[in-house]
Amino acid sequence: MEKTLNSIANKVQNQDRISRSDAIYLFNEAPDQQLSELATSVKKRFHAEGTATYLIMAIVNYTNICVAKCDYCSFYRLPHQAGTYLLNFDQVCERIDALRAFGGTLVSFNGGFHPKLRLQNYAELFGKIRERYRGQLEFFEMTIAEFMFSCKLSKLTYNEGAAILKAAGTRWITGGGAEILDDGFRMRHSPGKFKVADYFKAQDAVLKAGLGSTATQVIGFDESLDERLNHLDALRSFQDNAARKLPSFLCWTYKPWNNELGGKEINSREYLRWLAVCRIFLDNFENIRTSVLTQNEKGLEGLKFGANDFDLPTEDEVTQKAGATITHDFERILSAARAAGFKVQYRDPFPL
Repeated sequence: MEKTLNSIANKVQNQDRISRSDAIYLFNEAPDQQLSELATSVKKRFHAEGTATYLIMAIVNYTNICVAKCDYCSFYRLPHQAGTYLLNFDQVCERIDALRAFGGTLVSFNGGFHPKLRLQNYAELFGKIRERYRGQLEFFEMTIAEFMFSCKLSKLTYNEGAAILKAAGTRWITGGGAEILDDGFRMRHSPGKFKVADYFKAQDAVLKAGLGSTATQVIGFDESLDERLNHLDALRSFQDNAARKLPSFLCWTYKPWNNELGGKEINSREYLRWLAVCRIFLDNFENIRTSVLTQNEKGLEGLKFGANDFDLPTEDEVTQKAGATITHDFERILSAARAAGFKVQYRDPFPL
């Protein structure tokens, strides 16, 4: 064991790329302290030691109508079900104003696969919102998954869809909706969404149009270690070959309440160990973000396991419906980060 760990540590020290088998060994066998040290050494290639960045943001869910029927989702309602909603412009602005009251600077929009909303509808809504809050806030408009569905519904190629949003003023489409990028996993849990190759085709179109995007992963369903690594492998390969790089990777954990899949939430130690593996394996990502949204203050331990950034969300109905808890006592969270030995600095919404 010691010989293998030393061999992997030498690779990391020499800035050589670790293999899948190295990642498996690290996750299963490496002591927590050594994982932390290796992940921190990779982080120091990009960031000053003992520093972290954050921002206050909201994930505004403008509709809960979705026809994807993912079994791990606690949020969606089918069009014919009770309790559906689609916020109008003024209602969306009310949610945005609530964020501003907390001093937030970023709104990330997230809805679902609404069967009646075409891409132009989104472009018009986001255009009106940008005009109203010009110079006051930044916006992440849609997720890649929503973009893909809307393009198909609108009979547009991904290149055409990205061009429409770019012309309307969109700057960013997040990598949300990825969960686990493995086709076996997707067939089990979200067959109505997309295949992995199609996901990267859409993300490539978004980047080539000059828009920003991000990389994400959710763990803690029933995915195997191989399926998790298929996700990281695909991201690392995409990043190697992308004309424009993804600036960040965010990993968070599945919340098992109020949905069809159910199950048991993974513990924070597993999350931290996986976050460290992500930092070491994804050697072509500058920013690794830890999840306060799903891990609360325990997520700040992620700063010791390779992460350099975190969000302080004011709302996200999707995860809250599944059991996530949100606090607005941001100073308490920031104090915990400082107590852990990190100098925290508020950042601009872009490029992360």
